Amino acid sequence: MLTRLKSVDTIVSCDAFDRVYRHTDLWFENGAIAHIGDWDRTADREYDGTGTIVYPGLINVHHHLYQYFTRNLSKVQNYELFDWLKALYGVWKNLNEKTVLLSSAAGMAELMRYGCTTCFDHHYVFPADSGDLLGAQFEAAKALGIRMHASRGSMDLSEKDGGLPPDSVVQTVDAILKDSERAIQAYHDPSRFSMRQVVIAPCSPFSASGPLYRESAILARQHGVRLHTHLCETKDEEAYTLSAFGIRPFDYLASLGWTGEDVFYAHGIHFNDSELDRIAETGTKIAHCPVSNMKLSSGVMRLPDMLDRKITVGLAVDGSASNDGSNLMDEMRAAYLVHRLTWGNRAPGGYEILKLATVGSAKVLGRDDLGSIEVGKAADLFAIDRNTSDLLCAIDDPKNLFGNVGYHRPCEYVFVNGELTVYKGKIMRIDEETLQCLSQTELKRFLSTL
Repeated sequence: MLTRLKSVDTIVSCDAFDRVYRHTDLWFENGAIAHIGDWDRTADREYDGTGTIVYPGLINVHHHLYQYFTRNLSKVQNYELFDWLKALYGVWKNLNEKTVLLSSAAGMAELMRYGCTTCFDHHYVFPADSGDLLGAQFEAAKALGIRMHASRGSMDLSEKDGGLPPDSVVQTVDAILKDSERAIQAYHDPSRFSMRQVVIAPCSPFSASGPLYRESAILARQHGVRLHTHLCETKDEEAYTLSAFGIRPFDYLASLGWTGEDVFYAHGIHFNDSELDRIAETGTKIAHCPVSNMKLSSGVMRLPDMLDRKITVGLAVDGSASNDGSNLMDEMRAAYLVHRLTWGNRAPGGYEILKLATVGSAKVLGRDDLGSIEVGKAADLFAIDRNTSDLLCAIDDPKNLFGNVGYHRPCEYVFVNGELTVYKGKIMRIDEETLQCLSQTELKRFLSTL
């Protein structure tokens, strides 16, 4: 089916030439961008792009969607990471398929409403007899129409082993590896324009053992899937690995095979110069979560130093409960401002931040079919209204808009794989009132132990 988005005011392509198109049409067919400009063909369906600015779909490269149901809880506010985790594990042990289905749908709906077309989720809490949690996530993504990368995360170190989580949410290495292989075989689709992929993702050095990290890397590489974990998020983590293993977090993970083109870390705040050099040399990638890093007082990532070394960095909102929102537009603005404050003229500009959230994030996930508006790429894009009073005297530079000014409304259009998923802020494929009602009922059960 040939689709025409006609009379678009501006297209910010984020392609290798940083092209911006004015007053033109955008065509897509079979899930891909087919043409930009006038075309002597008749569309099967048309949408009016008059007065809109169109961007590539934003790509979120680190989330914990199950946390959407533990946002803004007064009992855990103002905690830093370790205390915050300990307080919430007592709630997260109540997860089941229904909780994960509903929280994932709610979190991804918010992401998509604000321009996100691909979401990676790092799920690592698997209580006993909780069901097929990755299956629930993929079900939610399919219902919404969003592109989904889900992780078979894991933890095997409980409090009795010197870790943070309680016994009820950890598993043995053998059980984790067995279910990881099942998840890959059941859900991973490596094809071009794939709507679902699986990542192997032990949680962190203080909740996953060396054998789990080592065997997970072997398994992932046997099946050609990517590897992900939290690393160098806090000074507490650094103190933990120095005490437990006598080396810094990066050296510990590197000794277990966790560097390379197929590896991406979440956060990566507390790296030293030599570690950044090794990350660059090995092609290891980073998911940047600025709002979470600020909220949990974790620190500011050395983004200018990473970009100077050509390290691939993508943008992410992190877990809902350590951000309390799932809005990559807000994340771009926050990233721009925190780095301006910290690094001054060395900080990336607004357009560079936009490219982290599009092209950079696509590279983090190993996707060369996403991230920019050009012929042959996936038809993943969003459109905003340039004529709102919010943007009065602010649309002269659409490439830098999200950093310099910000945009605070839902999208006019969101397309994923060429299909309309959001129209004038409304999620098109699910009934949000029903989602709200079902979620409120499930929340009463889920939060009963808080």
